[in-house]
Amino acid sequence: MRRLRLPLVLLLPIALTILLLLSTSSPRPRPRPPTPQPLPCGAALSDAADGRWVPTPPPAPPPLYSPSCPFHRNAWNCLRNGRPQFASLSWAPTRCGGAVVPRIDAARFLAAARGRRLGLVGDSLSENLVVALLCALRSADDGARKWKRRGAWRGGYFPKEDVVVAYHRAVLLAKYTSPVEKSKELQKDGINGTYRVDVDIPADDWINVTKFYDVLIFNTGHWWNTYKFPEETPLVFYKGGKPIEPPLGMHDGLKVILKSMASYIEREVPRKTLKLWRTQSPRHFFGGEWDHNGSCVSDRLLEEHELDSWFDPRFGGVNKDARMVNSAIQEALAGTDIQLLNLTYMSEFRADAHPAIWLGKKDAVAIYGQDCMHWCLPGVPDTWVDILAAQILHYLKQKKG
Repeated sequence: MRRLRLPLVLLLPIALTILLLLSTSSPRPRPRPPTPQPLPCGAALSDAADGRWVPTPPPAPPPLYSPSCPFHRNAWNCLRNGRPQFASLSWAPTRCGGAVVPRIDAARFLAAARGRRLGLVGDSLSENLVVALLCALRSADDGARKWKRRGAWRGGYFPKEDVVVAYHRAVLLAKYTSPVEKSKELQKDGINGTYRVDVDIPADDWINVTKFYDVLIFNTGHWWNTYKFPEETPLVFYKGGKPIEPPLGMHDGLKVILKSMASYIEREVPRKTLKLWRTQSPRHFFGGEWDHNGSCVSDRLLEEHELDSWFDPRFGGVNKDARMVNSAIQEALAGTDIQLLNLTYMSEFRADAHPAIWLGKKDAVAIYGQDCMHWCLPGVPDTWVDILAAQILHYLKQKKG
């Protein structure tokens, strides 16, 4: 029997076809995913949740801004108001292995945020934070000017990089109206009027800016107390234009509003926007409430073992509100894409850093009591700025990548 012999020129295409089939049928090695880069200290949302205050290594750098910063507010300008300067301290999160959160590089931050808009919405503790941020950023752009458009309570425009930072005052976040005084016949129950709070309607101050900002930071909580809304002019909560029945107490009303506003933010704020919710800033009254000889004239930090006795609601002290509100905030934000900016624990230590009696106005303490709620500037909010800046820079870098 004769073997069939094929010419070499015919065998070559057959061999190439077989090789091609073998190469396509065998699994190709998958490319290795890029090794995740560790977050810079301060960029992880958990960074502020645990750590300690440490002395800034000498020589301590001067503050980024002076008492003459045009964005400053007199009541928090402690150095100009005669308060002795407190020690220069830095926050060292546990995750950072002893390293401290780096100070904001204002020029780098503005360059990274070119053309962006940052908005803070909430009460005067958000204003405390925004003043620190505005003054820090001005150190890199002396052409900065005040900006109060779109209903902003205060803000700044930084022309070098076309950046806007602004604060919208909305103390309850939801819409509320001042009490209308009742007639004398209706005052027998001791109620002189009520504040109407529409739990499903955001305050006018920010309802129309949800798509304007690239970063939004929210807060509420410090007004949810009888010293802001006394029993003779209580809050009455409405939904769908009708009073909620049975009527809600103040803390239950807060819970309803937190969930309602979180839902509104989820619906109305673009998904690409960085949404943060700042936890409560703790008060440091001792010896009584603000109107009962409460004081915070102190030059020392609290020790860790003292924190619960000052702030745990189980002990019923005057400073318990922050942790109570934080619990409601965490519950309301569960399942949303709003990230929690936890600054409470790090601030609980700093009983030494409030304006206290250095308020810059004659008779202010006699009229209003000591300010043991807001913070001196420069001061603790500058560290809040460092943490916030690290997180925003990380977010912008991710978007760019």
